[in-house]
Amino acid sequence: MQHFQKITEQTSNYRHLEKMSIEEILININAEDKLVPLAVEKAIPQIEKLASAISDKMLAGGRLFYIGAGTSGRLGILDASECPPTYGVPYGLVIGIIAGGEKAITQAVEFAEDNKEEGWKDLEKHFVSDKDVVIGLAASGTTPYVIGALEECQKRGIITGSISCNPHSPVSRVADYPVEVVVGPEFVTGSTRMKSGTAQKLVLNMISTSVMIQLGRVEDNKMVNMQLTNIKLVDRGVKMVMEKLQLNNYETAKDLLVKHGSVKKAVEAVKQNGNA
Repeated sequence: MQHFQKITEQTSNYRHLEKMSIEEILININAEDKLVPLAVEKAIPQIEKLASAISDKMLAGGRLFYIGAGTSGRLGILDASECPPTYGVPYGLVIGIIAGGEKAITQAVEFAEDNKEEGWKDLEKHFVSDKDVVIGLAASGTTPYVIGALEECQKRGIITGSISCNPHSPVSRVADYPVEVVVGPEFVTGSTRMKSGTAQKLVLNMISTSVMIQLGRVEDNKMVNMQLTNIKLVDRGVKMVMEKLQLNNYETAKDLLVKHGSVKKAVEAVKQNGNA
């Protein structure tokens, strides 16, 4: 078994933070943050393998699950919750699960992450099957809630992935497609909501975006299936319709968009009917 280093818990490269000015604190945090995308870049081959496996399963009708605790769990819920409005996919296609349930989204739930059986129980509520993919999110790579869930998935032939920030971590050992983004010690020792959280957010962005493009939810570089949930998105959609159909009249394009519910449907309707 390869040696496991818990780099996320190593002492900060900075001392006596309380003696720094606000400017020094900000400059030093920014210096550390600059290391994150470089660490993510090194993990692209791992991310590609995971995203490819997810795309294959979802094209065949499967779902994507994120499961985590604390910051990691919240980031999974964030990414999952943004897929329907951004790409027009149904709620329930990408699902985020957090140790401790909905309360844990805004409040810490004591010892929720330490229960090794609860993660699988939470997945079972969604009737997870071998059609789906489950990604365990754990900055440290040691969260029992996540590890237990992935172990049970593997026993049942469910494809597993993981996103962690320590090399050769326990969660990677129970993932078919582990992603390890090693960002180094945190500015505040052990505060993995910082660089580790940023790394996980970047990887989640990459995974969900690449998968949604593979699922045909983007045309050219536009979110043609986005839900019209606010004025900004309606305006963006109207401009897309105008561009795609070469219309000069904003109100005509808006009427089409509202009538059909998405840029893609509006454009398809006009092309089928031959007029706006």
